[in-house]
Amino acid sequence: MSKVWFVTGSSRGLGREFVEAALSRGDKVAATARSTASLDDLVTKYGDAVLPLAMDVTDKAAVFESVNRAKEHFGRLDVIVNNAGYAQIGAVEELTEQQLRDQLETNLFGAVWVVQAALPHLREQGSGRIFQLSSAAGLMAMPLGGAYHASKWALEGLNEALAAEVAEFGIKVTIIEPGGYATRGGKNPDPLNNGFLADPHPAYVGLRQRMAGAMSKQPAGDPAAAAQVLLELADADNPPLRILFGQGFQPMLEKIYADRLQNWKDTQDLSRRAQGEAAAAN
Repeated sequence: MSKVWFVTGSSRGLGREFVEAALSRGDKVAATARSTASLDDLVTKYGDAVLPLAMDVTDKAAVFESVNRAKEHFGRLDVIVNNAGYAQIGAVEELTEQQLRDQLETNLFGAVWVVQAALPHLREQGSGRIFQLSSAAGLMAMPLGGAYHASKWALEGLNEALAAEVAEFGIKVTIIEPGGYATRGGKNPDPLNNGFLADPHPAYVGLRQRMAGAMSKQPAGDPAAAAQVLLELADADNPPLRILFGQGFQPMLEKIYADRLQNWKDTQDLSRRAQGEAAAAN
């Protein structure tokens, strides 16, 4: 039986690939974007199988209206893909309050509104899949990405809690953590030049240059390949809670997590004393 998808951020990038992959295999998709003009070609090609919805994820009322409209239009919802988001770049000292709030409103609160709108329908059905697009940036932190990391780390914790809350209703949650993808002209987008940049402080000029050099070495993944794996996960009986899309950050992540474990081991005595316990005898 074909599935019904609800995908945010469908106009370009991975979201667009996810929508096209689902439609091409005969599924139905409610595709959201700030402007539905970017989805006109999908309507021309796939007709009634695609429902274009103009939606800004930061508008809670619009999110609930769009999710309900998709359910009424197709009769059910099977797969929710929280994909909409962007990366605010800037050192913590450089960020304005509005930039940080906007980052969290889109990446975190927007995802929450979609989940809250969809859950009553999925729970009533006794089934459903929720895919949250996080990032490798949700598993580690690098300079100049503080706002973005804050939003993605929050999503990681939120969705891990969500997975435990909804499992008994037959709803499964998977957190997808992509590395870099060639979503613009076949190239890996430059995260340090993406249009969401804080006003630079002279103190961080050298850091920006070093980070630009490091990020340019990350391999660019194939968005179409990512979409095919997403289809497999949507069909899997027991999808993973987390999955990396791409192996570019795997070695770095392995070292980061090994270092964290070692740090906790090295500071055990301090940890015990902080709780009021005696330090372990040598």
